[in-house]
Parts: sequence; structure tokens; C-alpha cells
Amino acid sequence: MKYLTIMRRLCFEASKLRLSTQSLPSASPPNGLNLTTSHYQSTSLPPGVPMLNPNGQLTSTTRCIINAALLPEGSSSTLEKNAKSFCDFYKSLLLPMERCVFLKILAHEYSINHKAVAELSHGLSTSGQERGMSFLLKSEDKLRQALKPQYSQIFCQIGHIEHGVKFIVDMRADLLNILSTSGIDQDNADLRALNSYLREILTLWFSVGLLQLEQITWQSPCDMLQKISEYEAVHPIRNWADLKRRVGPYRRCFVFTHGSMPKEPIVVLHTALTNQIASSIQHIVKNSPVVNEGSEASMSSCETTEDPCAINTAIFYSITSTQKGLQGVELGNYLIKRVVKELVTEFPKMDTFSSLSPIPGFKDWLVGEINTVVHLKEIGEQLDDEERRLFTKSELRSFSAALGITDKPILEVLKKVFSTNSWMQNDHLTRILQPPLMRLCARYLFIEKRRGYCLNPVANFHLRNGAVMWRLNWFGDVSPRGLNASCGLMVNYRYYLDQTEQFSKEYIENQTIEVSSQIHDLVKQVSYYQENKSSFKASLL
Repeated sequence: MKYLTIMRRLCFEASKLRLSTQSLPSASPPNGLNLTTSHYQSTSLPPGVPMLNPNGQLTSTTRCIINAALLPEGSSSTLEKNAKSFCDFYKSLLLPMERCVFLKILAHEYSINHKAVAELSHGLSTSGQERGMSFLLKSEDKLRQALKPQYSQIFCQIGHIEHGVKFIVDMRADLLNILSTSGIDQDNADLRALNSYLREILTLWFSVGLLQLEQITWQSPCDMLQKISEYEAVHPIRNWADLKRRVGPYRRCFVFTHGSMPKEPIVVLHTALTNQIASSIQHIVKNSPVVNEGSEASMSSCETTEDPCAINTAIFYSITSTQKGLQGVELGNYLIKRVVKELVTEFPKMDTFSSLSPIPGFKDWLVGEINTVVHLKEIGEQLDDEERRLFTKSELRSFSAALGITDKPILEVLKKVFSTNSWMQNDHLTRILQPPLMRLCARYLFIEKRRGYCLNPVANFHLRNGAVMWRLNWFGDVSPRGLNASCGLMVNYRYYLDQTEQFSKEYIENQTIEVSSQIHDLVKQVSYYQENKSSFKASLL
């Protein structure tokens, strides 16, 4: 197998450099890391490498691979070869469990030498000042080096080889998957430390000064266009005609690329050029943006040549981070700022900038709230106040009449019609649901919090960038995806260029949300807000 060939070559390099078995970590796996892999076969190994057994072969081979990549001696070509072998071996592990074992060994056995850190810290605290500044500076430098995990040497070397940066991004994506599906234990503490280290180096390597802004057009390379289509996560691209429309007239598609990941879009931003702030994604995706909303004209009936005089607004309707391994590395906000500069240069009269954003999680939150009320009522709790915070009694009576319900709990029925989207087939029910759903969505966006900030991740992103929560849009996205995510609602976050820095600071430091009068009026209808108004920080634009 390929990994055995890699192992033999690495072990031969190790024996040439007189790597003794005493310098290797124990071949016995730590608790929780042993993995039986019957498809691994024993093989004869060069002197100086511990004999592998079928049950512990993956863990033993992993240590051998990592130790070879950590060898301090050798030519630059040897170090590069070992780094490549490290990458090749990891990529040859096809099962998620195999990669999990590899990462746990790397994180657990090759992290910071805590004993050395403790000894150096003790020396500094007891005799550092007494022995003079020169000794103090040298000791601090030693401590700084000791605080670097051993695996940092490997990743620095990998960063120098071709496709090495992409390998680290993909490895961190695997690591995030492991952390999201496993419980809290000591192994995960080590994995979290490894994740923090990788995020730090990737944040440095992907700083905005090292990214290139590129506009994608129909004349762009086919492989780039294909990736734009495949990566689109907000509003999936249906076919090549749809893709051509999204990079054609009255559209702009910009991406960030990185020199170490050629022809790979890092973040993608789709923008519509319009003469008004759009309220419907159907209008943007299917029609020319300069056609007034409500018009039946299709794009094919509109002029294909842009009229700059008809453009004064930019609508950011889709932003996608394509690399899971770059989660936590801020890139989208910088892309929006760079695109704004590009558009203002191209269209000097453009003065309005807004998103048309989905509201992922709203329907799940709403169904969850209904479930809570239903459960508490089942156990005999008095919930008049709680229930009123979702729907008023008059609203519940209207729903019952529209659904013809006389012998079933209305909340149970509502939960079902929301879960199945069957409410969209009843025009009368749709009309009477609009006011309460708009109010509840405003509550979800403005009131529901996580650590003081908006629970909704899209809201949190735009507000951190300095946008204003500007307008909720009924039937903004009536596609199955939009109905399943947010009951068809969308929201505009508007950017006032001369105030974005101030608004961003207010939100990040004080959790103050800038809202329009429409959002504020909807929030004021929420009884919970009226009862706890002093605990919410809002600024009415």
C-alpha cells in the first residue's frame, strides 16, 4: 500500500540520520487512540524503528511519520521530502476514524512541552531580575520558544511546499468535523489547542494584504466558473444559463484568491446592480435587477447592455466562504469593503449598498418555541404569558378558523403546517400569518442572543461589519430552501459608508444594534421586549 511505501522511505531516512528508538515516543497508543485495522499488513522495517503489530500499526506508523517530519537535521530537500511524505500519508488515510487517530496523536504527543515551560517560568520568577537584563531577555526568549508546540515546526515546513497551504486548510476542516461530533475530554483539549494554533497561522497567512481580488465574468477560465457554481451555498446555481446570468450584465461576481491556492476561490460575493433595494431574491435571480419589482419582464426581454445611468444601488445577495478550514478567519467583511471600493470607482454615482440576506434558523427556532409551549402546557404549566409572546389569542382564533380546527390544539396544528410548509397552499392563512411571522422574525433577529450578540449568524456577520438591520421582506424567498429556512422571509442589512465604522464599534463593544423604523416597530409589538426594554440596546436610524 502507498502509506507503507512512504513509511519505508521515511524510516530509511531516519536510520541514516541515526535516529535511535529511545528518541521516539512510546509505540503503545495512549488511552482512546488504539485502532484495530485488519487491512494493514506487517512488513520488515529498517534497524532503529520499532516493530509494528497489526492492531497498533496505524498509531505506530503515524508516530514514525511525524518523527521523520520533525528531524532537525538534513538538507532542505530532505526536509521538504519529509514534509511532503507527511502530507501524502495523511491524505492516504481515507477513513474519518483513521484521520481522527492521526490528529489525536499529533495533538496529544507533539504539543507544548509543559514541563519545560514550568521550569523556565519558575526560573524567571525566582531569579530572573537578580541576574540582570541580559539573562532575563535570554530566558524570555527560551520561554517563548518552549511555548511553541512541537508540531509548529511541521506546519511551517508544510507551508513552504507546493499545495502545502491548501493541505493545512483541508486538515483543519477535518479537525473541525472531529471537534463538532465528539464529546469533551482530554484528547479534545489537545485537539482544541491544535485547532487554535492552525487558526492563528491561517489568519496570518490569509491576511487581507496577501489576498487578490478578482472579478469573475463569462470570459473567466472554465475551471473557475465551475468552482463558482459548485461552491454557491446560499442560492444554488441551477445550470450554465443561470451561471451566465449571475456573472453577466447588471451583475458582479468577485472572489478573493490566494497565491498559495491558485485558481481556488476563497470567498465569493455575488452582487446585483439595481436602482432600488431589492426585497425578493426571485426578482434578482430571474429578472434583470433594473426592472421594477412586480414587473413581469424577464431578463431576456431586457437590454443586455448595462446602462450606468440606471444603476445607483448594489445588492449583496450571496456571500460564500468556500473553505471550511478557514472558519473563524475573517475574510467576508474585507471582501465586501473591497468590492464597495471597486463599484464606487466604476459607478461614481452609486450611493446605496445593501444585502438581501437569508435568515437561516428562523423556522427551526419558531418550531422549537412552539414545541416548548406545547410541552409545558402538557405538564400543566400556566402559559398564557408565554403563549402570548408567540401569538395573541385573537391570532390563534383566526388560525383555527382558517384551518377549520375545532377539536385539536391549534399550536400542534401550526407546528405541523410550518414543518411541512403546507400553509403556503392556503391563501387566507398566508395573509393572516404575515403580521405574526414578521413580528416573530423581528424578535428572532433582534431579541434572541448568544453571548450578548445576535443568535442568527448572518445578522451577527453584517452587524459586526457596521450594517443597519434595515428591512424584513415578506415572501423574499419562496423557494423550498427559503421556506424551510425562514418561512420565506429575507432581510436587508444596509451599509451607510460614512457610518459603518461607528456602527461596527457600537455593536462589537456595546452590543448596540442599529435598526430602521420598520424593524423597531415590529420589535415593539413583542410583549417580551416591552417588559424588558431596558435590557436591549437599540439605536433607531
